[in-house]
Amino acid sequence: MWKRWRTRIFLFLAVLGPGFITANVDNDSGGILTYSQAGAQYGHALLWTMIPITLALIVVQEMCARMGVVTGKGLSDLIREEFGLRLTVIVMLLLVVVNYANVVTEFIGITGSLHLFHISKFISVPSCAILVWFLVVRGDYKRVEKIFLVASVVYIAYIFAGVLSQPSWHDALLATVRLPHRSVWSNRAYIYMAIGVVGTTIAPWMQFYLQSSIVEKGIRVKDYAASRLDVIVGSFFTDIVAWFIIVACAATLYVHGMGAIQVASDAAEAMRPLAGDYAFLLFAFGLFNASLFAASILPLSTAYTVCEGLGLESGVDKSFREAPFFYWLYTLLIGGGAITVLFLPDAQLINVAILSQVLNGILLPVVIVLMLVLINRRDIMGEYVNSRLFNAIAWVTSLVVIGLNVALIFAHP
Repeated sequence: MWKRWRTRIFLFLAVLGPGFITANVDNDSGGILTYSQAGAQYGHALLWTMIPITLALIVVQEMCARMGVVTGKGLSDLIREEFGLRLTVIVMLLLVVVNYANVVTEFIGITGSLHLFHISKFISVPSCAILVWFLVVRGDYKRVEKIFLVASVVYIAYIFAGVLSQPSWHDALLATVRLPHRSVWSNRAYIYMAIGVVGTTIAPWMQFYLQSSIVEKGIRVKDYAASRLDVIVGSFFTDIVAWFIIVACAATLYVHGMGAIQVASDAAEAMRPLAGDYAFLLFAFGLFNASLFAASILPLSTAYTVCEGLGLESGVDKSFREAPFFYWLYTLLIGGGAITVLFLPDAQLINVAILSQVLNGILLPVVIVLMLVLINRRDIMGEYVNSRLFNAIAWVTSLVVIGLNVALIFAHP
């Protein structure tokens, strides 16, 4: 019995990485800001989203991982082959625009977190931009993946910060399983934030990055059970962290009427006198780790997506000479994101960060529908097509997000 379990554990550890990393990098600067603002502005009123979002995240991520294992191809590669170059270019351009805004948001998080320790953004941003560039360009996949896995574990800091904030556990748990009052759906700001929460938890770029990572790691069909567990564990962990961020800010900022967050670092600064230095340090350190972590992954995801869509060489195991477009695009995204933050007025930073997550939510249904068409084709997936349950959950997720986008248009300002 022990030998069988030991074999399963070793197999899981061998494939651990893509699912866990992809899910956790989504708790980036934009995610932390969105969750913080949700807790600070609405208290526990958005906690009800966590359970359905977690279920949807698991299903969508599992679909991508399964397509990667079965086909051995990335998502944009499949889209190009099955839908043609024109649609691929359109989706790719939309992703580049949205991901560029996300990259800018990561450097906003870096400058905000290090500003708490009195480090100027003209020092922190260029230094971290160079660091993440060398991390990927001068590293190989296994080394980069190990660093990203360690960075993922650091997110546990937010769980400790949530506990230190001394929330009302009864109220938080009750709000998690209870729908809000119907009146909130006429509130444009609430709907905007709800779309942001969905968009930051199930971001479109995640699906492209996860499938590419699965392919690059070379996971085979016979090993897929362990890879699927990687996706499930990552999804649960990232949303538990998100839940604690909302709870921590609800227990400190919302309760004391301090709902206005200009940048994510404001949450840490405001938390200091209310929950103590330890909560402040954990929140600030977690923000820096998340921002630096995602500043590496997001440009990488974009470079994968574009190169696959155009049929060009890509991958961190390739040299600069073997995949020049891949590395130059990665470099331009990091450099452009860093420069934008250096010259963007501080008053505009919060708008860019929240908008990037809402744009994720607007684009998400398009990506899920394309995935559903692909994964239900037997000539592509064979016996590994979607079950009825997975199809139902994925379609409902798309329709709910579309409904939220429509409601946002017609809601009162």
